[in-house]
Amino acid sequence: MPIPIREEHGFAFSAEETLALITPKTRLMIVNSPANPTGGVTPKADVEKLVAGLAAHPHVAVMSDEIYGQMTYDGLEHVSLMSYPEVRDRLILLDGWSKTYAMTGWRMGFSVWPKPLYDKVRKLAVNAWSCVNAPAQFAGLAALTGPQDSVGAMVAEFDARRKIVVEELNKLPGVSCITPKGAFYAFPNIKDTGFKAKKLASRLLEEEGVAIIGGPDFGILGEGYVRLSYANSAENIRRAIGRMAGFLERNHNANGE
Repeated sequence: MPIPIREEHGFAFSAEETLALITPKTRLMIVNSPANPTGGVTPKADVEKLVAGLAAHPHVAVMSDEIYGQMTYDGLEHVSLMSYPEVRDRLILLDGWSKTYAMTGWRMGFSVWPKPLYDKVRKLAVNAWSCVNAPAQFAGLAALTGPQDSVGAMVAEFDARRKIVVEELNKLPGVSCITPKGAFYAFPNIKDTGFKAKKLASRLLEEEGVAIIGGPDFGILGEGYVRLSYANSAENIRRAIGRMAGFLERNHNANGE
């Protein structure tokens, strides 16, 4: 069952809504903050409410995808579920090198599992993704143990691009975009353009050469939104949104079903 991620809540998950969805059949809760595709970051107050509420549901394990944990903005700090001993015995943490160290092509990540599940996941790993090649492992080690100044510099550059994306998207007809607090994605509201999200994404790609993703590709609650990545140059971002502007000015409130 999907957890509602609402624009009016900054695209952060609500602890109260999340806890209310738990049933006796629930076995695993998957959370992601900072989030893809929305850029939402769940505030510490909601994380603490979630942890406190889980005390009433000891049968529920939590998988926390925190791969964007070092990419937050406006002085907001990432709150890791690993910092709460109350849930450590049922917490699965997912992380990796792809985002923090821009090592997407190296295809490496890591996870932290509770002891009761360790042997089971070891068997899965041996048969599914073991034997990472040696150069990739040495590169990952160098990233973790070497200077970290490049991480801060990269996040600062993403921050600058984030501001450009939000400013330019809010100039488009029928589009509004709240400011994302983490990751490198914007999730603008396109409900007033007259287009369904996937149709708009398809036509922008085919007619303008601009690649975005329709919200429904991320789940059934994503209609009315599209995802833009700003992991590209400021020049290319402005060029892409300029093409979007031309398209929407010609087709605003057209039948985009």
